[in-house]
Amino acid sequence: MTAQSASLAGLDLRAEIDRLRKEKNAVILAHYYQKPELQDIADFVGDSLELSRKAAETDADVIAFCGVKFMAEVAKILSPQKTVILPDVNAGCSLEDACPPEKFKAFREAHPDHIAITYINCSTEVKALSDIIVTSSSAEKILSQIPRDQKIIFGPDRHLGGYLSRKFDREMLLWPGVCIVHEAFSETELLKLKAQHPGAPIAAHPECPPTIVDHADYVGSTSGILNYAKTIDADTLIVATEPHIIHQMQLAIPGKTFIGAPGADGNCNCNICPYMALNTMEKLYISLRDLTPQIEIEEGLRLKAKESLDRMLGMASGTVGMGDLGAR
Repeated sequence: MTAQSASLAGLDLRAEIDRLRKEKNAVILAHYYQKPELQDIADFVGDSLELSRKAAETDADVIAFCGVKFMAEVAKILSPQKTVILPDVNAGCSLEDACPPEKFKAFREAHPDHIAITYINCSTEVKALSDIIVTSSSAEKILSQIPRDQKIIFGPDRHLGGYLSRKFDREMLLWPGVCIVHEAFSETELLKLKAQHPGAPIAAHPECPPTIVDHADYVGSTSGILNYAKTIDADTLIVATEPHIIHQMQLAIPGKTFIGAPGADGNCNCNICPYMALNTMEKLYISLRDLTPQIEIEEGLRLKAKESLDRMLGMASGTVGMGDLGAR
């Protein structure tokens, strides 16, 4: 037991978090990939697009973001007057790591006739270098609004970009990043699982490689997969995304069986996001108690990144078009 854990021994963490939430006028946001206990205590659980909207709309003074750093940064970009805290500041993202801003900037400069449509799983600096941010739940709607003669860079997820390119028959320059969670699924093990459950459809996240997506009956964001689970007649669903989404499925449809798609070792343990797993109830309590670690973003950088996020929110809701982007 760590010294920190020992100092918290005997505390009713749920009650203490509830007390601090009221005392500090805080809202707790949690991604579907968080541990069940964090999902259960959150004021709102959602995917990246839904959480972005909540961050922009909340009247709370404090946003406690149970997710990864880029998500908390989005909350700060959209609500700069709020105090935004992240239970573990080391909760990063393999896609963000795969796209260093200086290299992305050079890539953009090498292709000046292209606009950059960038997945939200990236740093604030990359958002500031981008024209439009997308999430997995908004990407198709936004891409459908881009003129077909407009050349596009898509990053940092080459699997999501490749899926969109194939579906829309659009050539795009793809940044070569991948999500370590979705990359870990095994086609061989998935087919074995499908053979054991021949009537079970497969729902996959578009961050998965084509070898997984091509076997899916449904491809979509975490919220899309959850909605799909609610509508299918099948009693069993195979889920090819980070397995903590299954908690929400079990809460919403307790009579159905949900099976996480396996990794190369035949189970789904390797597909638990190690970054999302860094957040805990203990860290959330300490973060609310001390209002640390806080997310801070330089104002010029924030405003530049906000432009691409505002385009995402407007185009996803249908309230604005892509505007006069031009090529950089």
